[in-house]
Amino acid sequence: MIENSQPKPETVRPHAPKTTHISLITKPRLILRAVLGALGLITIYSLLTLDTGNLNFLDAFQSLGLNLKAMFLQPSVGQDSWPLLLRALATSVSLAMLTTLLGALIAFFIAVFSARNLVPDGLADTIKAVMAFIRSIPTILWVLIYSVVMGLGANAAVVGLTFHSVAYLVKAYSESIEETSQDTIEALKASGVGFWPIVFQAILPSIIPALLSWTFIRFEINFANAVAVGAAAGADDIGYYLFMASGFYFNFHEVGLIVYLLIAVAIVLEVVSMRLRGHYLKNN
Repeated sequence: MIENSQPKPETVRPHAPKTTHISLITKPRLILRAVLGALGLITIYSLLTLDTGNLNFLDAFQSLGLNLKAMFLQPSVGQDSWPLLLRALATSVSLAMLTTLLGALIAFFIAVFSARNLVPDGLADTIKAVMAFIRSIPTILWVLIYSVVMGLGANAAVVGLTFHSVAYLVKAYSESIEETSQDTIEALKASGVGFWPIVFQAILPSIIPALLSWTFIRFEINFANAVAVGAAAGADDIGYYLFMASGFYFNFHEVGLIVYLLIAVAIVLEVVSMRLRGHYLKNN
């Protein structure tokens, strides 16, 4: 018996690289580095050529420290009284509440017709495009636009804030509606259930927690916007008195008091939002 003496072929295995770190410089990374480098150079050039106007930075920081101390450590009522500030604060809260409720009511019905699982894609895309255009313009600009048409006052603030709230909530509500299973909707349609019964009896109960969350988020945004546009629209809310205390009277003690009032309201709104949402989830 003759044995096969031919050598067995050797298997050549590729050698792993000595280092496991492979640097890949892709085009997006290269563009990002170029943009960051350009921004860094522009920043350095701006700092070197900045006209300080003979500003003494030491005195400026000392003045800043005194102003912050007056605001946050020594808050007090200035030219305005406690009842006046509390009434103005209540006006801001009422303005935020009214615009949020109106915006939520209008936005829900528009969101129904912008959800892809309920209406044709063309209609949904058209509505979403219009809402995106409205959202792209800041709220204060809408308030100023309506101030030109309606005059300064609370009416322009209400319409402007509501207009932007609708565009914001339509996007949030439509995305929540689209999370509903398409199979469930099709099964209900096959059973002969109408459009609005599907919306109010099948979709709405399942998305109420999401709607509450988005609505309270917009409520907090509207409260901040109401403070910001108070002076611009002449709504006589807390924003107007904040502007007068900071930019007209230069009374930083009153500015600090108003800031603390705003922080307190924001905390209360957050607590109420969490309690309501938790109460609904517990009962359902």
